[in-house]
Parts: sequence; C-alpha cells; structure tokens
Amino acid sequence: MSDRVRLADVMPASTAPDPPRAHVCVLASLNFPDISAADVALIRRFTRVALATLHAQGASWELWDTTVALAEPARAGDYDGLLLLGGGDIDGSCYGVSTRHPSAYGVDVRADRDALAAIAAAEAAGRPIFGICRGSQLLNVARGGTIIGDIVDYTLHHGAPGEPEFVDEPIDVVAGTRLAAILGARRVTGRSGHHQAVDRVGDGLVVAARALDGIVEAVEDPQRWYLGVQWHPEDDDGPDADRAALFAAFVDAAERARHARLAAAAAGE
Repeated sequence: MSDRVRLADVMPASTAPDPPRAHVCVLASLNFPDISAADVALIRRFTRVALATLHAQGASWELWDTTVALAEPARAGDYDGLLLLGGGDIDGSCYGVSTRHPSAYGVDVRADRDALAAIAAAEAAGRPIFGICRGSQLLNVARGGTIIGDIVDYTLHHGAPGEPEFVDEPIDVVAGTRLAAILGARRVTGRSGHHQAVDRVGDGLVVAARALDGIVEAVEDPQRWYLGVQWHPEDDDGPDADRAALFAAFVDAAERARHARLAAAAAGE
C-alpha cells in the first residue's frame, strides 16, 4: 500500500563496512495509527538517511520496527549502541497523564512500552543511546520526565497549516555539555517539525539545547552517553556537518562500548 512504509522503502544504497566499527540497534516506528501520506514520505527519507549515515561512519545496524510488537526488546542491550528515530506521539500514560491531549497524533502505547523496554536494557548494559525527536522524548520519559502535550506558540517549531511542516529552527546549545563538544557551536540550525517537546526533565538529565522561546531542544546525561535531540539531523535538507558530527560521536561511543564488551568477555574466559 502506498500509505504504508515498508522495510524496502528505507534501505539505503550503501552497504555496511566489513568489518564494522560497531553494530547498533536502530529502533523506528515506520508506521503508526493515522499516519499521513506526508509523514510516510518523511519517514522513508529520514530513515534511509539515518541508516546511510551510520554506514558512512563505519557502523553496521539492525533495524527494529515497532510497527509490530518486538519479540525481545531486552535484546537491545546485546548491541553496541541504540539509536531511536522519530514517529508518533508518546501515550500520556507513559508519563502519568491519563487524558489524551486532543492534538495527540500517531499514538501507539504498545510501541512506546517496547521502546522504553529497549532503552532500559541498553542503559543497563552500559551502551550509548542516541534519540531523535520522538526518540529524544522517549529518553526523557524513560527517566521519569514529562512531555508538553502541544506547543501553543509553534512558529519556531513547525509550519502553519497549509505550509511545509518542517522549518529551519535556530537552536542554542548549552555551553559545557556533551552536545556542545560534539557540535562545536553555541547556535545551530535544526530541521524541526514537532508540536511536542520535553517538559519536566528526567532524573539525571540536563538540558543541552533550547529554542529561542525556551523550549527544550536536547537533553543529555552528563555521566554517560545518553543524548536526545528534538530536531532532525537526519533530514538531508539540513546541515550535513551537524548530522555527520552527531552520528560520528554516537558511533565512536558505540565502538568504545564494543571494545569494552569484548575485553570483558575475554577476561571472563
């Protein structure tokens, strides 16, 4: 069907390096309830770019699509890193809200629960975790944080009805954060199309970037590689250098985790 995203639609032309620097788990919601034709096109393009960028940075990957229930989400801890891509809104029950916001879109609580279980497993295993848009919000919710149900003054964050959904958004990066070290800039331009964002920041997390109106645009854990960005670096209409820097830093961390895992396994033999 043309209104669904198939696995073949998101496969990049590139191939995995041999041998790879790291092997990562990529979690994506390729389809979700009431998905629009516009979102189908975006997910196809964004996912393909993300997977190709992992290849370009020397990583191989396995794609988990939460359109269907994950058989063993705890297996996310067996990989060298976990990347969470965008998708629908998170069900409010995951962060203590019992009534669904009237602007909520694409909600699938089963997919949310599977993603949170995968995050818990990867974190318990000490793996680096990188979340984009919905993925960033999931990282915050996994730490007990909450989400703004709908950004009322949205002009910085997405287009108006009848206009292109995605906009170029100025984003201020907080000095001294991991994100600042990765991007090497105090202000970047992100490709944004979000109506929700982090509200209360989760336990152990700090704000790593904000929009000009103060909305949280990135969170991170200062003590470990656990980073979420609200904008879409995998939008190839955005800056190539920022996308490369973020994915390179994630793959570097995954490679370190791989070496640590192999060294621990060798020591235990």
